[in-house]
Amino acid sequence: MASDLASTLLDTGPPLPWWQRLVRGQDRLIHLAPLAAVLLFLAAIATAFWYLRLEEVHREQDAVKRDVEYSQQRLRLRLLERQEQFMRLARDISDRDMSPMQFDIRAESLVLQYPELMALSWIDDQRRLMATQTSPSVPRQRAWVADGQLKRGEVLEGFDLARDLRQPVYTQPLSEKGVEPVLYMHVPITPRAHFAGELLAEFSVDGLLRYGVPAEVLAKYAVALFDGKDQLLAGQSIPERPGLSDRLPWSGKVNEFDIPVSPVGNGLVLRAQAWRTSQGVVGGTLFWLVAVLAAMTTWMLIANWRQSQRRQQAQQALMAETTFRRAMENSMLTGMRALDMQGRIIYVNPAFCQMTGWTEDELIGQTEPFSYWPDEDREALAARLSDELIGSSDPAGFQMRVKRRDGTLFDARFYVSPLIDATGKQTGWMASMTDITEPNRVRRQLSASYERFTTVLEALDASVSVAPLGSQELLFANKLYRQWFGGTTDGHLQLVVRAGTPETQLSDESLDAVDSFAGLPLDSIATGSLAEHAEIYIERLGKWLEVRSRYLNWVDGRLAQMVIATDITARRQAEEQAAAQAERAQTASRLITMGEMASSVAHELNQPLTAISNYCTGMISRIRGGSISEDDLLGALDKTARQAQRAGQVVQHIRSFVKRSEPRRQWSEVMPMVEQVVELAEIELRRRQVRLSHYVAPRLPALHVDPILIEQVLINLIKNGAESIDVAQRATGNRLVDLRVTQREVDEQPAVQFSVTDTGRGLTEEALARLYEAFFSTKNDGMGIGLNLCRSIVESHQGRIHAENLYNSGQVVGCRFSFWIPVGPVQDASPSDNNTKVVA
Repeated sequence: MASDLASTLLDTGPPLPWWQRLVRGQDRLIHLAPLAAVLLFLAAIATAFWYLRLEEVHREQDAVKRDVEYSQQRLRLRLLERQEQFMRLARDISDRDMSPMQFDIRAESLVLQYPELMALSWIDDQRRLMATQTSPSVPRQRAWVADGQLKRGEVLEGFDLARDLRQPVYTQPLSEKGVEPVLYMHVPITPRAHFAGELLAEFSVDGLLRYGVPAEVLAKYAVALFDGKDQLLAGQSIPERPGLSDRLPWSGKVNEFDIPVSPVGNGLVLRAQAWRTSQGVVGGTLFWLVAVLAAMTTWMLIANWRQSQRRQQAQQALMAETTFRRAMENSMLTGMRALDMQGRIIYVNPAFCQMTGWTEDELIGQTEPFSYWPDEDREALAARLSDELIGSSDPAGFQMRVKRRDGTLFDARFYVSPLIDATGKQTGWMASMTDITEPNRVRRQLSASYERFTTVLEALDASVSVAPLGSQELLFANKLYRQWFGGTTDGHLQLVVRAGTPETQLSDESLDAVDSFAGLPLDSIATGSLAEHAEIYIERLGKWLEVRSRYLNWVDGRLAQMVIATDITARRQAEEQAAAQAERAQTASRLITMGEMASSVAHELNQPLTAISNYCTGMISRIRGGSISEDDLLGALDKTARQAQRAGQVVQHIRSFVKRSEPRRQWSEVMPMVEQVVELAEIELRRRQVRLSHYVAPRLPALHVDPILIEQVLINLIKNGAESIDVAQRATGNRLVDLRVTQREVDEQPAVQFSVTDTGRGLTEEALARLYEAFFSTKNDGMGIGLNLCRSIVESHQGRIHAENLYNSGQVVGCRFSFWIPVGPVQDASPSDNNTKVVA
């Protein structure tokens, strides 16, 4: 950025004089000269190596030609030697000095002596095979003979040609795939100038190549024998390899040479191909010497050119840096002031002059006291200047007041450092000055705001603590927290652990000490993760605390958890007292209900007791008179036992209903509870001449309830219905209370509904609004606690109770009380209470 700004400043400056522009043009030519020299040098080196490569290729070509001609001579001499031997053998046959047996002996010697000779045969002038001797590798049946007679083909044509010319003839059959190429030599037998047959010699073309061509030539080249149609007979040939070093530079062909093999003629051609034209220019010592010298020369030229470039760039950078530094100093908002070793001002920047109001000429050269020192602070500033000159000033800077030219003051902060020149020698002291008037004002406001905030938090009657997740550091704690738990995070962690939700306490995350909010965005956690409050008991403090917690972003960006704990001991004690009073009221309600039913219960007990007495008196009389049989006695005793059992059940039901005990929830069937209620309530209803009808739907699920409490609610509702009918003075046929138990769904959850319907006078609007208030009653002698207790019992089982009037043609004809209990386990807490109560 600095170089771009400097370049912009240079480009926008005044035009350069003509001599400076001329110097710049000459510099460009000087910079281009080394580059041109390098290019010419590389071109000369490339041309020299190209010429050396051509010369070496020509030498290689001449060497191939010499070696092929030498090999051709060796192969020709070998064939001529075999020809002379066969001609001597033919003369011996023509002179009649050799029999077929002797021929076999000499022929076998020749075949064994010369490995390229495959077979030697004697054929008479009638084309009959007289004798033949073959190499073990040649098959006995050959293609040119059948039944001891020559067949048509190249061998027969050679026979006719040797007969006509009276001299040795060479023939070669057409090459076939899978058949070893063979060269035939026909040597005529001419006794007294008459044709008497021929000697047919079969040469292996591959054997001629292997034993006729020198081994050093075979090692250096790819040597092969071809026929007149350029078909490969033996040896190896290099395929087309475009672009490789074995091609001639001017033609692109393989460096090769071929020549006919005499005395065979053009029917057998010897060809040699160089594996590579030469070792290449990189294979010689001269090349590496020249390459090293060329590389060093090129490196020196390029280094010289780069050095010139760097020098020019350094000059331009120096000019740009000077211009940029000047522009930066003029645009700085921080005041800069330099003192020499004696305390004299030697430099000020425009920002320093603008802040103090004095010009550069007025400030440079001043000594203490400086004109920007306030009069009342001169002694302290003089002492600080002395410390500054001896190098003992605070490196963190110091704050002072500065006087402007107009006499106004402002707060500034000074930072002093040694002024070192280019040689590393200290020449003075450099100070930077920053106006901190506004930051000081903001700092004072923040300090006052923090003090107010701290005062409010310290005066709270709740404990407030903040700690980061996964750390033992306590970020904040108010006065009440420090009184309860001290200055550590133990109390904070204890509140968090004991106030944790059941899901968190039972999850694997709590076992691994991993926060359940790990990986979530901080903003969403801090703003939307307000935990439900919990009530816990701290034994060490002897207090019940209501704990609330939430996540927040601390000032340094860390995720922290704030916990607020409020003392609710007094409220919990009040709640416990209210619960105890409600329980006592509940027991009193049962006793009152039983007191009202006492006369009816006595009448009910009187019947079984009277029956027992009568049964016992009758049995005594008949036993004394001897007029009773054993069966009659057993029947009377059985009836007496049933009446006693009935009386005991009535007393047991009354005792269970009145007995004060803690709620004991268990899985209970609906039908037994209804039967108990009907049996207890019928006593009261018969006294008031009210009929009770009940219906229980089949296949109802079991409920997890305290059956005694549910029975109390039903008896209370039935009793209230009977009293309402009695007060309304209904006719005998219209004095009816109906109990119905059915199944329904509440919020898509199964539940069992109990309904008690009477034919009384109903309830007023005021009574419906205040029906469940404590100590509110519609009866003159009522206590107002019955329905309140009924609602408490139903809601403790997570159910709801509801009352409504029944109408017929606009007239109230009765009232219906309904409540439902959910199917499933029921917790102790009321569903309307969202607090989690934990006792530590």
